[in-house]
Amino acid sequence: MLESSLNVTRPFGPSMGFAKIPKDLIEKINKFVDVANTTGYADDLNFGHKLAGQVTQEIKLPSKIINDGLMKFLGVLTKGYIKTTLNKEITKFELLSAWVVRQFEGEYNPPHLHNGHVSGVGYLMLPKNFGTTIQNTKKKNTHGEINFMHGSEQFLSVGLKSEKPQISDFYIFPSYLYHFVNPFYGDGERRSISFNANVDEDIAKDH
Repeated sequence: MLESSLNVTRPFGPSMGFAKIPKDLIEKINKFVDVANTTGYADDLNFGHKLAGQVTQEIKLPSKIINDGLMKFLGVLTKGYIKTTLNKEITKFELLSAWVVRQFEGEYNPPHLHNGHVSGVGYLMLPKNFGTTIQNTKKKNTHGEINFMHGSEQFLSVGLKSEKPQISDFYIFPSYLYHFVNPFYGDGERRSISFNANVDEDIAKDH
């Protein structure tokens, strides 16, 4: 079912996949994060020293949460992504890490890439709005957007893909793809989940 709902596009060189996180999985992860912060367990799971974000909190997810539906979701999604993109079946899905990012007003994630072969980001919680533009003459409000970069902007060539996320949106992409997150302005929390994984080496080397 998940594979059939996966949409793969090629906005520039690398292929990217888009899907939706199941509602029950969102609720489960959000509840864990909220309880972990209430009890202080989140301090033990701090993952910020491994990541690029200039944000309030980055929490590495423990195996009990990963094995309660998340591993299956990510494995099926990755399998469908590789099959749709390369027409090859993976026999290996090695989850390297999965973590939650909590971002508040004025915070951001600078341009960065991930390790592994495949990575992804999905949205668990978003503020009611991302704030108004600083200049009211702007044609587009880019607050809170996620941006994917590859190559350069040229004639008939796009170098940047920007998306305004919605709750449950999930993007999957090659780990080498640079991306960054704009700050937003206003109340609320922008909460996302990310992962890195390896697949079969011979498939990962397929160009």
